[in-house]
Order: sequence, then structure tokens, then C-alpha cells
Amino acid sequence: MILRARHLAIACILPLSLPLAAQRDRRIVQENLPTFDLRPFHFGFLLSYNTSDLNVRMKPGVLTDTLLALDHIRQPGFNLGIVASYNLNKNFSIRLLPTLSFQERKLQYTFLRTDGREVIFQKPVESTYLEFPVLAKFRSDRINNFAVYLIGGGKFAIDMASQKDVDNALDDEIVVKLAKYDYAAEVGGGFDMFLPYFKFGIELKTSFGFPNLLIDDDTRFSRPIDSIRSKAWVLTFTFEG
Repeated sequence: MILRARHLAIACILPLSLPLAAQRDRRIVQENLPTFDLRPFHFGFLLSYNTSDLNVRMKPGVLTDTLLALDHIRQPGFNLGIVASYNLNKNFSIRLLPTLSFQERKLQYTFLRTDGREVIFQKPVESTYLEFPVLAKFRSDRINNFAVYLIGGGKFAIDMASQKDVDNALDDEIVVKLAKYDYAAEVGGGFDMFLPYFKFGIELKTSFGFPNLLIDDDTRFSRPIDSIRSKAWVLTFTFEG
């Protein structure tokens, strides 16, 4: 009798448990934004944390008894921008990212005075760039609501806070002048998460500038330098609808 009652209970519970298990499985594999890849254009915005630096090349033989060292120091900054993406297919897209980038770097000079003591000058190099990156993005197929991708391309940048016209008359107020225009290569990668109402992306990329940005106005801070080129690491959060 007891065995028959157990069989009857299992027979009653099993039909009820199967729909619950199937519903739970559907929740696991349900895709957010299932038609996202069917639209050719997507727009959004980005927020970034950047660490900018300078690639400094010294002139041969400039480290003498007067100039002991020249160091470049990375500084943090941030970016605000717009995302415009044209999807050729679900795996490949072209992205235009107009961005306002706030960057700061420092050049630290160590000089030896005539009395034998060292003196250190730190020269901030501040820039507010209006950037126009154009990047190719290659993305993997979606795994439920997750995908990884690689990006690469280039950018053109205009320094809206360029100090190229500053009059370097006073030694303590001398600035190291950089050119107003820059262009660079960018490469990196990241991953996309498809949320119920938008796509959220996290990416890390680096950029390397090509032109020599130094404006040599024959001060003791610019004279030892042969060339200065930009470089940066950027951690970006994108929001696309």
C-alpha cells in the first residue's frame, strides 16, 4: 500500500515539475534585444577613463652636468563621447566616436645648479582634445547575452587647449609647447553585454601618435628634446540602444 501511494504521488508531481523546469531553462537561454543585430545603425554614448603619457625622445648627448634627467609622468583623465555604429553584418561594424578627451601629462626635469644642488621642475602638459576615431569592430557570435570583440583603426585629434602661442618669457612659467593637431593608431578589445533595454560594452584600448608634436622654441626645457609623440591607455564604457 505504501509503495503504491509513493508511485501515485510521483505520477502527480512529475507533470507539474516538467513545465517548471522547462520555464527555468527558457529563462536561462532567453536573449535580450534579439533583433539588435538586424538594424544597420546604432547610436549611444561613451564614458572613458584615460591614462595619457608622452613618448619622449632625447637629443644625443643632452644629459650633461647641467641636465641630469628628464622623466615623463602619466596622469589620469576622462573622455565623453558619442557612439555611431554602422553594422555591415552581425560580426563586423564601422564605428565613429566623436569624443572630448581631457588629458594631462607631466615632464619632470632635474637640473644641477652651480652650487652643486639639484633642482627639479615639473612642467604640466595639459590638452583638451576633440577626437574623431574611426574604428573597425570584429565581434564574436552571441553566447546568450554576451559577446567579445576586437577593435582597430585611427583617429584625428584637435587640441582645443593648445598653448602653442604662449609667450615663454619667464623661466618659471615656461611651458613645453605641443602642436595643435595629432593623429594616432588605436587598437584594443572588449566585450558586449545585451541587457533588457540597451547594450553595455566595456573595452580597453591603446593609442600611439605618429607626428612629432614638439614645438621647439629654444628654451632650456624644449632644447634637449628631439621629439614628443602622444600615447594613452583608455578604459571605455559604451551604452548603445
